[in-house]
Amino acid sequence: MKDQKASFASIDEYIAQCPKDVQPALEALRATIRAAAPEAEERISYRMPTFTLKGNLVHFALMKNHIGLYPTSSGVQAFAAELSPYECTPGAIRFPVGQPLPMDLITKIVEFRVRENLDRAAVKATRKSQK
Repeated sequence: MKDQKASFASIDEYIAQCPKDVQPALEALRATIRAAAPEAEERISYRMPTFTLKGNLVHFALMKNHIGLYPTSSGVQAFAAELSPYECTPGAIRFPVGQPLPMDLITKIVEFRVRENLDRAAVKATRKSQK
């Protein structure tokens, strides 16, 4: 990434600023997230590409040696066994640059986050209507 502190207006701008050899992986990641969450909106949040649907779904970002996927702690915990080959923190997954991204697993994580956000929004709406 040319400038980690730069501000980007869109995911297109973000990816365009990344090294050319990593751009195809970032575009594939974006397409995978889009396919798993077709109703989600794209934006930049925390200077990272972000997908939202009734709240934040996932963020991703290119770091020096990895592509980070940030599906919240619940998204990491729900797939802990499948994520064991990767370095993870409570809210982040680190996929090494230069290795294939596990798109099937990423799809499952994003679909999980979609269900989680929609379920949370439905509960919130029900509570609101009961007042």
